[in-house]
Amino acid sequence: MNTAYWIWLQMALGAGARTDAILSAFPTARALYESDDMTRRVSGVLTARHIERLEQTKLTDAERVLERCRRAGQTVCTPEDESFPDALRSLQDMPLALYARGDLSCLRDKLAIAVVGSRRASMYSLDVARQLCRDLVRAGAVIVSGCALGVDSAAHAGAIYGGGKTVGVLGCGLDARYLMQNAALREDVEKHGALLSEYPPGVEARGSNFPMRNRIISGLSAGVLVIEAGEKSGSLITARLAAEQGRDVFGVPGDLTSLDYTGVNRLIRDGAKPVFSARDVLAEYMWVYDDLTLEELQQQPLQPVKQAAPQVRERSQPKPEPVVRQPEFPLSDDARAVLAQFAQQALYTDDLVRATGFEPNRVFTALTELEICGLIKMINGKRYMLV
Repeated sequence: MNTAYWIWLQMALGAGARTDAILSAFPTARALYESDDMTRRVSGVLTARHIERLEQTKLTDAERVLERCRRAGQTVCTPEDESFPDALRSLQDMPLALYARGDLSCLRDKLAIAVVGSRRASMYSLDVARQLCRDLVRAGAVIVSGCALGVDSAAHAGAIYGGGKTVGVLGCGLDARYLMQNAALREDVEKHGALLSEYPPGVEARGSNFPMRNRIISGLSAGVLVIEAGEKSGSLITARLAAEQGRDVFGVPGDLTSLDYTGVNRLIRDGAKPVFSARDVLAEYMWVYDDLTLEELQQQPLQPVKQAAPQVRERSQPKPEPVVRQPEFPLSDDARAVLAQFAQQALYTDDLVRATGFEPNRVFTALTELEICGLIKMINGKRYMLV
């Protein structure tokens, strides 16, 4: 097995390094490891800093990482493996070792669409993300996102709710205690697709990791869909990387008077395709991916997301007693705390924030988990009630 050699090379070069030229001279990591100093210097693809780092990095360190992955139940995927995503092979800065949990084969020969957006998205944008991703997976697509709060969480939740597959790409080791309020969602993503990272176990989240992570999100995908992004949103980095990688860029138009949508509106002005329903995305790929189907969606034609009209209930009609379903998997502590606030009345997110003392994003994550479990649902007026 050559896995340890690929880990060694990635440790030496660092995440996001330009790898295409190096691999053109040394087809495998093992070939580079076994080369002598003169061969490395005359190859013309390695800088003096590269050579120094290669000499300083020990193969035994890589072997320890590999053993740690085995104990943690993580698989390591390298360019020599059949499971390595083909979409990444064309990248100039292709990752050399991917750490995974779940089933990466869900990406094979499937349309992958990346969905990114604000971590502090409005409820409207969260609804849009969930509906679009639900409909995309029902048509046969796979949703790729970053497991962050806001739009990322809504995208993964929509894919899971739609019965499809989703892949989460992290900017830290898979065992890092990053955004623990989203731990339950990451577990669900693993069960319904895969968790993926370029970073080995033990690497904590750092700001510099996320731009590197974003190139993998866009690289895995045929297109990137941006939902709510301000002028300096990190989602615009993913969109730029997608364009550089030859991927399609889509955007959901937003409020022209709000700074929260400035970035995505400018993307559309500059050529990104505007999206009002899943059909707008799928139309670009129907002739490329034979397994895409709109049959189920045609039964309920897609419409731009909008607030439903209020439903009138006759005063004489009794309200049914709520019956709490048992979830298919254990709830997180936050989800149980939020669920405990429900009785017969419907609640707004603000009501739950006041009742639990949680931050809004923490409440939203719990609500997403409860929706996935089928315990609550959103009704008109952006309120939640027991199913």
